[in-house]
Amino acid sequence: MTKNARILVIILGFIAFIAYGSFYIVEQNQQAIVLQFGEYKSTKEEPGLYVKAPYFFQDIIKYDKRILEVNLKPKTLPDVNQKQVIIDAFIKCRINDPLKFYRSVRSYNGLFREVDSILMASLKNTVGKIPFQDLLTEKRQSVMGNIQKTVIDKADDFGVKIVDLRIRRADLPEENTNSIFKRMIAEREKEAREFRAEGEEQSKIIMSKADKERTIMLAEAKKTSEILRGEGDGQATKIFADSYGKDVEFFNFYRTMEAYKSSMADKDTSFVLSPDSDFMKFFDKAQ
Repeated sequence: MTKNARILVIILGFIAFIAYGSFYIVEQNQQAIVLQFGEYKSTKEEPGLYVKAPYFFQDIIKYDKRILEVNLKPKTLPDVNQKQVIIDAFIKCRINDPLKFYRSVRSYNGLFREVDSILMASLKNTVGKIPFQDLLTEKRQSVMGNIQKTVIDKADDFGVKIVDLRIRRADLPEENTNSIFKRMIAEREKEAREFRAEGEEQSKIIMSKADKERTIMLAEAKKTSEILRGEGDGQATKIFADSYGKDVEFFNFYRTMEAYKSSMADKDTSFVLSPDSDFMKFFDKAQ
């Protein structure tokens, strides 16, 4: 290769090198800012092929336009009753102002640190004013709304829009959990003892009431039976008296026959009587 040819190849290679450094591509899921000697020049949000000053004259910094999920480490902080609570949360966000993002946090790691710090402060301010139970009930949505509002306001300073913020898990430390379980068991046993005592007391009251009602009912029944028996005896006496008055001789005969029937029901019955006994008078008449 001649000297001129070598020079031409070098020139073409330099031109290609310069040309390669003068173009850049913004992908569909990207956005970019152009810096010239470290100073902001422009923002590219539409995908495509762009031209820039070669290499060290201009720098291109690209950021993702998609939703970013920030998984934060679980945090332990006290509630209003000074119970230690473990909060495991996550945040989904999108970079909507790449220039503001670059000037404030510059990188994703910087964003994660700032968001973690903001969330921690918001959790302390919110969770520290409520009991742990509120995080397990329908009040949780209101609590999350307060936390989300604080984080959204702060995140805007970084050129970031918060899309979602959720508490993945809210729990107590293991030692606290065991203590609570023991306390719950003790409370349930106490309630069970109280229920048993109340049940026994109610049982005694019911049995006492039933015994009282039984005694009253038996007394009323006995009273009624005595009255009826007295009325029956009175009617029987009246009937006997009326019968006796109508036919005294027949009445005496009938009564004597009833006496014979009752006293001689047993075949082995023996009588030791005088022959002229009044009880045997009808035997003589029968003969």
